[in-house]
Amino acid sequence: QVELVESGGGLVQAGGSLRLSCAASGRMVNTYTMGWFRQAPGKEREFVAAISRGSSTTLYADSVTGRFTISRDNAKNSVYLQMNSLNAEDTAVYYCAATSRFGAQRNQYEYDYWGQGTQVTVSS
Repeated sequence: QVELVESGGGLVQAGGSLRLSCAASGRMVNTYTMGWFRQAPGKEREFVAAISRGSSTTLYADSVTGRFTISRDNAKNSVYLQMNSLNAEDTAVYYCAATSRFGAQRNQYEYDYWGQGTQVTVSS
């Protein structure tokens, strides 16, 4: 079992950048595929990015491709989401998630563990 805690959210102007962090405790994060999801007010939670255990495979939602970068540091038991060129549509609560399935996963129902989320607000 693993516990996930996100940090790094906040208020940023459109065009700005934020870096989200997800710190894991318990079982080592290198045994999990990791993902980031987000949920905007009144909308369903959606996939943002995922990374395989050894970082060989990354997946991105079309809406963030070229702007967001997912990475992981297994030695620090952490996963990151670098977000650049933010716009108002990126405003949401961002969640870190872990799955024991191999390979990067887009489907949120494949993920077993979730953090509590961190709010990202982009002002236009």
